[in-house]
Amino acid sequence: MRAGLLTVFLSGDVMLGRGVDQILPHPGDPALRERYVGDARSYVELAEAVSGRIPCPVDFSWPWGDALRVLDEAAPDVRVINLETSITRSDEFAPGKAVHYRMSPANIPSLTAIRPDVCALANNHVLDFGATGLRETLDTLAAAGLRAAGAGRDIGEARHPATVAVHGVGRVLVLSFGTASSGIPPEWAATRDQAGVDVVSESSDIRAAEITDLVRRVKEAGDIVIASVHWGSNWGYGVSRDQVRFAHQLVNGDVDVVHGHSSHHPRPVEVYRDKLVLYGCGDCVDDYEGIGGHEYYRDELRMLYLVMLEAASGKLIGLRMVPMRARRMRLWRASAEDCRWLREVLDRISRGHGTRVDLEPDGTLTLRPA
Repeated sequence: MRAGLLTVFLSGDVMLGRGVDQILPHPGDPALRERYVGDARSYVELAEAVSGRIPCPVDFSWPWGDALRVLDEAAPDVRVINLETSITRSDEFAPGKAVHYRMSPANIPSLTAIRPDVCALANNHVLDFGATGLRETLDTLAAAGLRAAGAGRDIGEARHPATVAVHGVGRVLVLSFGTASSGIPPEWAATRDQAGVDVVSESSDIRAAEITDLVRRVKEAGDIVIASVHWGSNWGYGVSRDQVRFAHQLVNGDVDVVHGHSSHHPRPVEVYRDKLVLYGCGDCVDDYEGIGGHEYYRDELRMLYLVMLEAASGKLIGLRMVPMRARRMRLWRASAEDCRWLREVLDRISRGHGTRVDLEPDGTLTLRPA
């Protein structure tokens, strides 16, 4: 860490369940209740059909691939991921859902391999195996020494910020919440008497005010606050006016970084009042390889977000985005051609939000004002 600066790693969706779980050393029950697929190993076969054989079992670190070296070199002070997988042996399939994600608790070393400081859980898969699966997820994370935010045994726990102390700087506080627009069933909302996730409405000024009131109560001098929000549809580059207004209200209320996710590909990047807003970080790790239908968005291309902040104020100093490519259920550094494609797309879709994207000689993407 450079004096006065704080570096935070942010990821999009981390889905170590289903097919990914099946290639790890301790796969859980592969049974699925999807319309067309009844066995999670079918997703491994789809990936192998397009990219070649996957050694099985792989090492716990396999899904992260080249990302591990990138992060070791960047040495971020804090690492925050959106963990979109239930970690459970439960067979309590959530009714009415087309897709269910679970990974075996015995495969938790695959998650700890990336050394996350906080796992944001307010998303549309963490309760895929009911309250039983959520409780086991929370217990497994705690036993592994990992902090969780956004889900809990009641609403108080779900809304409680995860706190990371950074030596010589102060604290990073992470709040996690999700919206119905991302597919979170309304009945998943945590209450005083029910386990669940913190569900909000991005069109609600009242809810935004409640969040920022909480921020002002818990934030101390020198603290950095990250709001990790699961919102929006899976596909498309557009950002709704409600989402923009909601993000701006969060920043106006002392949030320093808005960490958006849910879309399967990156969405626009904005700098508002010197604070970073990521409207969608895209996928990071999953088993989507070989699933057709949305090739236009090239969701095999992923991004690692390295955010540099002024520690005293939370002001954005810089953003490095490292392009990766998913192949054989592993992250590899993207080719020069893929980096150029990502730069063109992100530059085009971010331009309307006052931001331009440059491609650096080392293949990383950086921001500049429009």
